[in-house]
Amino acid sequence: MLTLSVLDQTPIRSGGTAAQAIEETMELARAAEDLGYHRYWLAEHHGTQGLAGCSPEILIARVAAVTSHMRVGSGGVMLSHYSPLKVAENFSLLATMYPDRIDVGLGRAPGGDQLTTLGMAYGSQIGVEYYPTKIIDLKAFLHGGELANPALSNVKITPKPEVPPQMWLLGSSDESAKMAAKFGLPYSFAHFIYPEGAEEIVSLYRDTFEPSDVLSEPKATMCVGVVCAESQEEADHLALSRKLWRLQLTKGELGPYPTPEEALAYPYTDRERHIANSAERTGLVGPPAKVKHELEGLSKRCGVDEMMIVTITHDFQARIKSYELVSEAFSLKKQPTAA
Repeated sequence: MLTLSVLDQTPIRSGGTAAQAIEETMELARAAEDLGYHRYWLAEHHGTQGLAGCSPEILIARVAAVTSHMRVGSGGVMLSHYSPLKVAENFSLLATMYPDRIDVGLGRAPGGDQLTTLGMAYGSQIGVEYYPTKIIDLKAFLHGGELANPALSNVKITPKPEVPPQMWLLGSSDESAKMAAKFGLPYSFAHFIYPEGAEEIVSLYRDTFEPSDVLSEPKATMCVGVVCAESQEEADHLALSRKLWRLQLTKGELGPYPTPEEALAYPYTDRERHIANSAERTGLVGPPAKVKHELEGLSKRCGVDEMMIVTITHDFQARIKSYELVSEAFSLKKQPTAA
């Protein structure tokens, strides 16, 4: 049985606001739990008018508060920007507040443009090349073991939760897969960002996995873009927004998520249309039976038993409906709605 989860980038819709996007995240999280989704991850992005989630830790606290049993975590925290000690404290506190429900997914990408990335560093000389070292230290702070920086060996993480947060490494390359395998951590492959080589990369993770005190055998998930609607025609119409948004991303103009009508009216050049159409490779678009078939096929080919779904549509009700249709297609065990 395929386990289904959610990745939420907290998108700001054209004509909407960041405050509205955050409230939609809360509504979607409650719906996802009721629909039987297993975990709910919040993304981290900086310096954009299109995504409101600059601090997944804060959103995690709110989402965990409005749900009761679904796992909640980061997808992910951009560890290159931060002190492993502070990340360990943040997630230990969350795991104390919400026992055995918190995940800390880690990413290496900057999550913003070059200037914003420099601003996040604020003079620090600890660059992305220290990312593996930071993973070692964070793992030691949360789960015990030797630190990469022995000078910190007497540092105590407080509060110390009874069950530490689950650590995950996120990525879309063979390098990230090898890193997750080397450190004995679960791995989540970002198919919705870069689908090429998915089977080979996940297989590489499994083949090179080294057991650790965190994980005795490899565990992988995959995050896939999905737009599901009652008909192919409706799904294709909703997905027009995604094509324009992808083009804007390549141009460094990631503003609010456009309407399908804005996408239809955009004066694409031939080159821009080619870039926009590349969005089709990174997402599954269609009615429930088709989406179910494609998710199951991708799961089988890549050998993963959990799929995280990221769905963005300009119409928020269509976004919720997409998750509802997928839940129904897979006969997820729905939770009774609180009175």
